[in-house]
Amino acid sequence: MALRLDPDRLTRVTKHFERYVDDGRLAGFSVRVGHGHEVALDASYGMADREAGREVAADTLWRIYSMTKPITSVAAMLLWEDGLLDLADPISRWLPEFADVRVYDKGSLANPFTVPATEPIRVWHLLSHTSGLTYGFLQTSVVDGLYRQAGFDLANPPGLDLAQSAEGWASLPLLFQPGSAWGYGVSTDVLGRLVEVVSGQSFESFVQDRILTPLGMTDTVWHTDSDRLAALYAAVAGTALRYDAIGDVSRPPLAHLGGSGLVSTVEDYWRFCRMLLGRGELDGTRLLAPRTLELMTSNHLPGGRDLAALSTGGFAETSFDGIGFGLGFAVTLDPVAGRSAAQAGDYFWGGLASTAFWVDPVNDLAAVFMTQLLPSSTYPIRAELRQLVSSSLV
Repeated sequence: MALRLDPDRLTRVTKHFERYVDDGRLAGFSVRVGHGHEVALDASYGMADREAGREVAADTLWRIYSMTKPITSVAAMLLWEDGLLDLADPISRWLPEFADVRVYDKGSLANPFTVPATEPIRVWHLLSHTSGLTYGFLQTSVVDGLYRQAGFDLANPPGLDLAQSAEGWASLPLLFQPGSAWGYGVSTDVLGRLVEVVSGQSFESFVQDRILTPLGMTDTVWHTDSDRLAALYAAVAGTALRYDAIGDVSRPPLAHLGGSGLVSTVEDYWRFCRMLLGRGELDGTRLLAPRTLELMTSNHLPGGRDLAALSTGGFAETSFDGIGFGLGFAVTLDPVAGRSAAQAGDYFWGGLASTAFWVDPVNDLAAVFMTQLLPSSTYPIRAELRQLVSSSLV
């Protein structure tokens, strides 16, 4: 029996998140939910810039942080479809700085002991976050302490372009042997560097030429000084307070990061989701083959296990139970294991400022949620959005 979205039930989505704004937890938000080719819910509420008195609008620009990762992953798979790389290829074929990586074994921040990697970092390791690369801001291991010591924290050390950043990451020990565990980190940033070396184009121009322009994502950019940009907020004592310490996108970045660099609108990211929902095609433009997308949204974790079994811990844009990871997306394996309203087979990700999206090919459904609140773990926005939308399917 075909399911449809009940418009009366969908109104609960808007009402629920309006309360977040009314009590000060969020400044504002936009949400879009669609079924097939039809938009079932398109709502905005609150302020894009509370201090300036500017309301959220349909064309508000949002920092999407890690929602850049699926776009970068699609870029890499376009090169795979071109026959220019194989998923099992060692990345040192193009990035020689990764030829002799070492892996943390034991010891302290002052005196770490490392061992040689038992196998090279491969392309699929970058796409699935099984490379052993990590993030400096996690603060859960000696290795991320070494990242911070080298200047890699929430931002890169000043003055480094993407090539120099990749060299810096390659000089640091891996958190684990490639392919043996799952750890969130700079894998997708290295993937962006791989894209530019393999393609012979700068990473940002490749993404523009092969993804953003074909999909008509005209507002998705690496930097902007537009007054349409939403202000960034941080959660402090249950209230969203203006936070300008990070998130400056007013100038072109020296390093275009595949893991966190883009600014976008609800409409633009919705177009990206519609391409995914269309099995690689949008409005007559085919970006990916259906089989490629099936490969990307299958679980690639070793042994078919979930993140609960293989994650090294720390920050991530998902819960772990019943969740696998593909080539650029988290994948729902067993929603019951995570007590989730998700559909087995759907795939998703989110961003540091509490943005989120998911695509449900079983029910022909997609959703995009935009706001600007750090960190994304502050409130269960994603789980609540799933719950509200899922209970609107009748």
